[in-house]
Amino acid sequence: MTAAFSRRSPVPCLVIVALAAALAAPAAQADDNGRLTAIEENDSVLFDSDKYYTQGLEFIYLGPDVAADSAWIGPFDALDSLGLFDTTDAGEVSRRYEVILGQSVFTPKDTAREDPDPDDRPYAGWLFGGVGLIQDTDRRRLDHFELLAGIVGPNAFGKTVQNDWHQFIGIDKSRGWDEQLHDEPGVMLSYERKWRFLQAIGGGFAVDAIPELGITVGNVMDYVQAGGMVRFGKNLEADYGPLRIRPALSGTSYFNSDYLDGPFGFYFFVGAQGRAVARNIFLDGNTFRDSRSVDSNALVGDLSGGLTMFWGDAVKLDAVVTYRTKEFEDQDDPTAIWGLNMTVGF
Repeated sequence: MTAAFSRRSPVPCLVIVALAAALAAPAAQADDNGRLTAIEENDSVLFDSDKYYTQGLEFIYLGPDVAADSAWIGPFDALDSLGLFDTTDAGEVSRRYEVILGQSVFTPKDTAREDPDPDDRPYAGWLFGGVGLIQDTDRRRLDHFELLAGIVGPNAFGKTVQNDWHQFIGIDKSRGWDEQLHDEPGVMLSYERKWRFLQAIGGGFAVDAIPELGITVGNVMDYVQAGGMVRFGKNLEADYGPLRIRPALSGTSYFNSDYLDGPFGFYFFVGAQGRAVARNIFLDGNTFRDSRSVDSNALVGDLSGGLTMFWGDAVKLDAVVTYRTKEFEDQDDPTAIWGLNMTVGF
């Protein structure tokens, strides 16, 4: 959204808080505790950019394991009966709920124009909340079912968040927000499955490969996805990679400290995801009203890499850089996004 690390991003504060918590908080068993993750994604922390997908903020609460005799187990069993969360011949099964709240902001390249270029990406905000169900089976397969609902348009407060922040730090406001997409309720229903292929290489180190397939439907986005991630480090079985804001290659919010061998873990990762996109409201425009729009690309790909570190169940940090291919016909260059996640267990 803005362009300087020290003045225009909350990232340094997140790092300081995370390191302090890592030193102060004792490790806890994942079965008995929840986890809260804050995700900040921005196109200007490392890159001189302020356009397209320019800002994302998301908060996720991951609950403890759902007991087999709990009333909350019903939705998981229902998905199991449909074959989505299959537990046939399963040994270890970890089932968890997550609660999600977030906002994404999109702008054209030229934010100085009051009348934006009709061939450039429309202004749009997306304010959403939702719930997810996550199942880890035998530490080798992760199923994720997610429902997001919210609003696209002025009541998503994209203009307020961006321009008030720009005013606070003394940067010119984006001038074309009056031409943003109209208010429209939005829904996204997603399901994805990941598989883990892990190989220990000695000294506590291991490498794994995590392919994935998934689908998302709704009036906000419709796409199918395929991708994969490769990781190298210690204690890889605790999760399936870093969390990202959809659409993206994501390890989800899942983490299980019961699978840790020692209090500290880390890994380097690189991954890619391809999406065949039938609809993207932020490019194709409003569903039921005329609005700004551009000619969107049907095939979009992400390349991501970075580093994750965690201290038991107390603190986890993810640093991610993503390059996204052009999403619409007249886009001048790919999008580059920096992300930092901080997770605290309690």
